[in-house]
Amino acid sequence: MAEIGFIGMGNMGLAILHGLLKTCEPGRFIFTAAHAEKMAAVTEATGVPHAESNRACAQSCKYLILAVKPQYFDVVFDEIREVLEENQVVISLAPGQTISSLKERLGDEIRVVRAMPNTPAMLGAGMTGIAFGTDPFTEEEKEQICAVFKSCGGVELIEESQMEAVGCVSGCSPAFVYMFIEALADSGVKYGLPRKTACEMAAQTVLGSAKMVLETGKHPGQLKDEVCSPGGTTIAGVSALEEFGFRNAVIKAADACYEKCQKMK
Repeated sequence: MAEIGFIGMGNMGLAILHGLLKTCEPGRFIFTAAHAEKMAAVTEATGVPHAESNRACAQSCKYLILAVKPQYFDVVFDEIREVLEENQVVISLAPGQTISSLKERLGDEIRVVRAMPNTPAMLGAGMTGIAFGTDPFTEEEKEQICAVFKSCGGVELIEESQMEAVGCVSGCSPAFVYMFIEALADSGVKYGLPRKTACEMAAQTVLGSAKMVLETGKHPGQLKDEVCSPGGTTIAGVSALEEFGFRNAVIKAADACYEKCQKMK
């Protein structure tokens, strides 16, 4: 019997699997995907065996990660509901799907965990919020579940009521950061930098700035102030960002994400 099973092997499922394979043997895992060709390709690339069906996958593991979009849950649940057992743990990666709603559809006795990773997990630099809810878990089980996501980045334990906020701050926000990098690179191109050079400089600056926040422990506002010399170029740029609503645009983007998650419940 495998330790961890995956239903779904898209970008997120594959990112988590690759993270785990850095320290674990392929035989500890099993997966299914929507297409036979995809399953064969992943097995060939990773050495991880695939199950012939979602039902078989669910019967073959202790921890079952649902790495499929919510619109496919009904089909998947119809296949696995009858074979899940109380000693197993289902881990859902879907936004807007509460633990209580998942238990209603899988069975009240089934223990469910919610996790919200993000796409930088593909490079081992992700961020995942995990909510355990009120189901009983041993400390060993909690440690194992956290270890799954630590294999591909950072982890924070949160209350389930905060999960939609996690989606705003880390789940969806890589797209916002990519837009910022693209816009910053465009400004470099506007003033003569080659596109590749501008993009690399913008991306490295975002990476370095994020490390400054994480490793110095300083508030982002303090770090911003340290770059802004009186009467200098940086404070002129900051003033322009404020004038054109940079902060408000970011908060409004997060509001839109939050509202969409609420509608998905």
